[in-house]
Amino acid sequence: MSRTGLNTVSLRRRVTTAAILVLAVALLLTGVVVNAVFVAQSDRSLDALLTSRAQLARQLARAGTGGQQIVNRTETDGVRAYLVLRNGTTFGTSPPTGTGVKSLTVTLNAPNRVDGAQLTLTVDTALVSGARQRLRRILVLVSLVALGVSALLVAGAVRLALRPLDAMAGLAKTITEGNRGLRLAPTRTDTEIGQTARAFDEMLDELEGAETRARQAEERTRAFLADAAHELRTPITGVQAAAETLLHHGDTLSAADREHLQALLVREAQRAGTLISDLLAAARLDAGVELHSEPVALGTLVGHELDRVRLLHPQVSLTTGGPDLEVTADADKVRGILRNLLDNAVRAAGPRGRITVNLSTANGFAVLDLWDSGPGVPPSERERIFERLVRLDHSRSTDAGGSGLGLAIARGYARAHAGDLLCLDPGRPGALFRLTLPLDAPPS
Repeated sequence: MSRTGLNTVSLRRRVTTAAILVLAVALLLTGVVVNAVFVAQSDRSLDALLTSRAQLARQLARAGTGGQQIVNRTETDGVRAYLVLRNGTTFGTSPPTGTGVKSLTVTLNAPNRVDGAQLTLTVDTALVSGARQRLRRILVLVSLVALGVSALLVAGAVRLALRPLDAMAGLAKTITEGNRGLRLAPTRTDTEIGQTARAFDEMLDELEGAETRARQAEERTRAFLADAAHELRTPITGVQAAAETLLHHGDTLSAADREHLQALLVREAQRAGTLISDLLAAARLDAGVELHSEPVALGTLVGHELDRVRLLHPQVSLTTGGPDLEVTADADKVRGILRNLLDNAVRAAGPRGRITVNLSTANGFAVLDLWDSGPGVPPSERERIFERLVRLDHSRSTDAGGSGLGLAIARGYARAHAGDLLCLDPGRPGALFRLTLPLDAPPS
């Protein structure tokens, strides 16, 4: 028995963890994108502010405004101006240096001495940096809160979503306790859970059916063994009785009595041997019949078996008809089928009965119909007679009625050839058996 090593980590935990991880990654990516957008937007805003102040300074210079006035009107909250004329005169505060400063330098054109002056505009980015820090803290805080709330919600949602699995587990436990009649009966079978539930129900149906079949097979095996023991008891009892009589009273018996007992001993031993051979043949049917297929002239084979019957039972009327068909089959197995059918027909028809064998073809099969003038087979028994150790007349001895295995073996041989053996309604008094064998393809 192979083991797959199924991972039994909690499915709820795995699904919840996976969902939280996905959400955490999504929130992280969102925070990175929001922060990047805010940084880019704030940089653009500062650039736009410096550009607008520089444009105002140019307009003032072209209008002839003085240097100090240009500095005063250009400066605003957060923006500082520093103007250097060509003669070295300066106006405003010297611009600060460092990483927290953003600057823009332009050259002014004016009709007065401001012409050609260098104007440097600076803005302190500390306010923007503080806003960025606050934004990052808010993003982290919101993400943590969102993860916490989402974890609770996902855990509850997963618990609700996995309730059908709990139902399956509960049903499995009831099955182990012996209650195999319950089923999940999913309302929908087009979903993952529905398909799993349907497969689970089908598995239970198959399990219940297999259990039923196993019990039936066990019962049939017990019945078969009981019937076999019963069938073997009669010839073995006869052998034992004859042997004990010869052993203990052989000296006092007449020659005729000793000869009778010896004949009885041989006959009962032969009956026991025949029954054992039939039992072995029936057992081999369950393991699979090994066939040695070759072209077989079915009509010729039927003729040989009829000659045997004529020799043993000269008063029985035998009639045959139809073409000499060729089939691909195991000649010994087919001969066994024919011999069993003819022996049963002779026993049923009696010493002065009539037997008819007719050959024909139908749908790629060779068809052999065998009719006898005996009492026939009741319709309710036409299938049961192919079961093992079944004889219709239980009052008959095994010598008259056979072992009850012949028809079961004969049908097994026929079906091993991809054919069949049936008992049909003859439409007249007597019994009709039909054997079908494939004409062309040999059995696999």
